[in-house]
Amino acid sequence: MNCLWCSNPESQSPMPQLLYFETRCTHCYKCIDVCPSGAIHKDEDGRLSLDRQSCTGCGTCVEECLAEARSISGKEVTVEEVCRVVEKDMSYYRNSGGGVTVSGGEPTCQPESLLQLLIKCREVGIHTCLDTCGFADWDILKEALKHVDLVLMDNKHMNTEIHKKLTGVNNELILENTARVAAQGVPMIIRVPLIPGLNDSDENINQLGQFMKTCGLLRVDLLPYHRFSLSKYQALSKEYSLGELPSPDEAEVHRVANTLETLGRVVTVV
Repeated sequence: MNCLWCSNPESQSPMPQLLYFETRCTHCYKCIDVCPSGAIHKDEDGRLSLDRQSCTGCGTCVEECLAEARSISGKEVTVEEVCRVVEKDMSYYRNSGGGVTVSGGEPTCQPESLLQLLIKCREVGIHTCLDTCGFADWDILKEALKHVDLVLMDNKHMNTEIHKKLTGVNNELILENTARVAAQGVPMIIRVPLIPGLNDSDENINQLGQFMKTCGLLRVDLLPYHRFSLSKYQALSKEYSLGELPSPDEAEVHRVANTLETLGRVVTVV
């Protein structure tokens, strides 16, 4: 998926991504000299530009940048390495009643590693949560559910055509998978990114509430839109298509929450 408001645009690619934060750059230009693929160039105005088609993401420029204007987002690790990090917080999980949430990006894009991680967490008694957009093969989700204590399921829009405009894909599979997960009896919370003017209409919220009722789902999280990721779009040389869209005000969030509560849903604003 490619949601217009994505808070983690660096996770949309399966490969590590080079981020360049221009405001930190001291313009020493050492990165130009060390780049093995010649992907970094000095423009006429002295600014640096990156040919992302040529960039291999090797990280050589990151190592050379003392100002930390460059960084690599993402790295390849084994399930065992992840587990070693996770197990350091075992006492916290036990005392807080929490556990491990597998998120992304979309974790079902790496089904084998996902399954191995969930199994290993369960083996040592860690509560497991799967945070998914739902746009996944049911066989993958069904297998993962055997080792999951809680599912966080996204819902961007109830209308399939609008959903495709907002995310790049239709929502039929997502709604089908939501109903299937509910039928499996695994505890599930629906999560709705609340985007002003895009998915906060009374019609859409009412349809969501009715759908949840049909599936026997009670809990819904509202995630009010924010622009905290804007700097990452700039660092990735990506256009942010929502422009100056403001966050919803308190009254707007309350209106949506009240609509869902009237339909018998339990709402949390995150």
